[in-house]
Amino acid sequence: MALNLTPITLRNQLFLFSFNSKSSPNSRLSFNSNYYHSLHLPKPLFPFSSLPSSPSSWPCHIPRVTTAPVEYAPPAPDFDFSHEITRLNILRSRLSDSTNLNDKHSVVDKDATVKQFFGTNQNDGFSTVLASLNLDSYELFLVKCLVAAGQEHVLSFESQPVQSESELARSSLKSALYALVEMIEKVDVDRVGGNGGVGKNISFALNYEEIEGIKKLLKTLGEIEQFYDCIGGIIGYQITVLELLARSCKRQATNWSQTRTESKDCQFLEIYAPSGLDLSQSTEYASQAAIWGIEGLSDLGEIYPLGGSADRLGLVDPDTGECLPAAMLPYCGRTLLEGLIRDLQAREFLYFKLYGKQCITPVAMMTSSAKNNHERITSLCERLGWFGRGRSSFKLFEQPLVPTVGAEDGQWLVAKPFTPVCKPGGHGVLWKLAYDKGIFKWFYEHGRKAATVRQVSNVVAATDLTLLALAGIGLHHGKKLGFASCERQLGATEGINVLIEKKNLDGRWTYGLSCIEYTEFDKFGITNGPLSPESLQARFPANTNILYVDLHSAELVGSSENENSLPGMVLNIKKPVVYVDHFGKQQSVSGGRLECTMQNIADSFFSTSSSRCYDRLEDNLDTFIVYNERRRVTSSAKRKRKHADKSLHQTPDGSLLDILRNACNLLSNCDIRLPEIKGNDVYVDSGPPFLLLLHPALGPLWEVTRQKFHGGSISKGSELQIEVAEFLWRNVQLDGSLIIVAEHVMGSMRIDESDEPILQYGQRCGRCKLQNVKVLNKGIDWNSGNNEYWKHDVQRLETFKVILYGNAEFEATDVVLEGNHVFEVPNGYKMKIEPGRPGLSVQLDPIEPSIMDSGSWFWNYKIKGSHIKLELVEL
Repeated sequence: MALNLTPITLRNQLFLFSFNSKSSPNSRLSFNSNYYHSLHLPKPLFPFSSLPSSPSSWPCHIPRVTTAPVEYAPPAPDFDFSHEITRLNILRSRLSDSTNLNDKHSVVDKDATVKQFFGTNQNDGFSTVLASLNLDSYELFLVKCLVAAGQEHVLSFESQPVQSESELARSSLKSALYALVEMIEKVDVDRVGGNGGVGKNISFALNYEEIEGIKKLLKTLGEIEQFYDCIGGIIGYQITVLELLARSCKRQATNWSQTRTESKDCQFLEIYAPSGLDLSQSTEYASQAAIWGIEGLSDLGEIYPLGGSADRLGLVDPDTGECLPAAMLPYCGRTLLEGLIRDLQAREFLYFKLYGKQCITPVAMMTSSAKNNHERITSLCERLGWFGRGRSSFKLFEQPLVPTVGAEDGQWLVAKPFTPVCKPGGHGVLWKLAYDKGIFKWFYEHGRKAATVRQVSNVVAATDLTLLALAGIGLHHGKKLGFASCERQLGATEGINVLIEKKNLDGRWTYGLSCIEYTEFDKFGITNGPLSPESLQARFPANTNILYVDLHSAELVGSSENENSLPGMVLNIKKPVVYVDHFGKQQSVSGGRLECTMQNIADSFFSTSSSRCYDRLEDNLDTFIVYNERRRVTSSAKRKRKHADKSLHQTPDGSLLDILRNACNLLSNCDIRLPEIKGNDVYVDSGPPFLLLLHPALGPLWEVTRQKFHGGSISKGSELQIEVAEFLWRNVQLDGSLIIVAEHVMGSMRIDESDEPILQYGQRCGRCKLQNVKVLNKGIDWNSGNNEYWKHDVQRLETFKVILYGNAEFEATDVVLEGNHVFEVPNGYKMKIEPGRPGLSVQLDPIEPSIMDSGSWFWNYKIKGSHIKLELVEL
């Protein structure tokens, strides 16, 4: 059987393979697993290692495949996707040719669906109903577009319990009409106009909840029409949904006119495992890249996509019972959002220690209205005084919610009249939304030219040098986009990074890094089953959504006014849509919503060559990738662990274990003995072997932190929490609980010209020295059933705790600190604990005025080559 090969390019710039065999219409291309080489993460040289001279020996690639039109005859569907798509495409085209709102009304009024819906109701007073709601011309246009898109059931007043998925997803035109007539008949006769007509006050027939529902619906429709204007607004949204549904359901052959046009773009396509720098192996280059990242901190912004609904966390407010977004998850003693800012401030403190300059990075946060996400995040920032960074260093911008659709026919799911079930449209809306909301301009006003992007649920992304090296390489080499990646994990619901090669019809070759979502694996012949060393998906690295991006390049994509501004459009219908209807009953329906993936902005940065590239290919790309050990790149708190669930993957419990493993790796190289951290299954039965939480400003680079620790041991069942940056540990033996907390970890607060508290990085902060010390107490009550370790909410029997106010100092030398103690050191004072006769000698003295700002000692940071060396300076 001969196969003619050509790729079909999807709207989201990924690639769907279509197969044709004249001898066997139902034959499918099978992939021979022996064809592929196992994944070896690239040898970490930068410039990147060259690929072998022969394409057939490139690691982990998928061979070229046919794209001839498929000869596939699916069973006759209940819903004619092709007919509906054709109808809506014609309408979209005519609307796009319209130059003003009046013309748009004329176009949509001629649509058969709109004519039937509105025409049938005119004699019943429906036009007067709309007029009574005080809709302006644009709002009326939105309602017409809703009907034209085939979603008239959203306007239904029916309140029947859901009987089936199909009944939930669709409501007949007849039912909607009768419901609207019924609405008219509800009008109080006292408010009816003359001659039996319907008066201007007819809107009073609607109750408050219904009026609010209409207002919310109009707001949603307006956001969809405006944001998705690049694909045709409401009509374009529905077209895209239907096209993706038809493909995923295989209810239509994929040789529609548009797909045929796209299939002519190139002759064949191959994907490979991308090469890149392995930070865990090329340590010298990684250190140099991190230095570049620190030097360039004043050129960088930070972007947090916080708009997701995070349904799998099941997070609720303990006081109100309201659902909460992921950013509010209480994790290790603070919310996830606070953890992101702490990591950022640690990098800024390192910058200050090296260069003596204040650097406050502007932070853009993409929120949404899901679960009051925007309001709650704003309230948290206000309550915490904008983290001592000033309100002007933050920019919050809200992403629109989009309707979910039923998998059978693309009908919008409805919870109650006027209320479609809406969810955020994926983090890929980031780029267009950032352009629409002026985020790029705002970054430029702060003097920034690039940014790092990090998701809130990933608690380890800033570990050691991952983020700094990623940004450093991007800035130093002038790249447009960079990925931080790692090996994939068993059972991970995550996409992969790939290197794409295409041969175009004009004979030119196109190359670039991209991503394939796990929901799209089947389109590439990648089995999305159990991960094993032999499976194809195991040979590609994980997409972690940790990005470096050049702002000008991203702005060009976001402002492109076409579908490129919405990268990676997908419709994931593999998970049910769960919501509560107006009867208070939970519904679970097969469906999804149009989502975009922010990492697929890479598809706009492909490079073209006149000939096929075999040597030093990735040096010449505008995109790049770096690798590190998985637990230093990604470990997410995305889902709530169910009781007795043995799997900790993507749970707060599992991510805590990764934090502890990182801390163990860090300190074990400081000649400190620690207990072994066994498998996750042991945690399920007995909890972690210890708790070890270190403030990121102790580094954040591990080579910095390791110069502050040396010698000693941490016994099983112990707890160590260090919330101090100026810290010294020499030969400390801990058996119990030791907590050192500074009010000011990295500097002092000052009031700026806007009367806002601003963290001024500097030496005026708390500091602590421990030398030849034993800490012995009963510590955590590990038998307590109330312990929630990942929250750092534990019951203690005894602890040794030091609280440092202002620039207070604490020193303990050659002593045994036994039992339950809390020492509070006031601002401007130094406490010393030394051997006494008998017992301990505790001395509290004021700090001399001449050293009040610098303290009696401090760490001096210096760059030597590609490394940072610390010197202890005592005054």
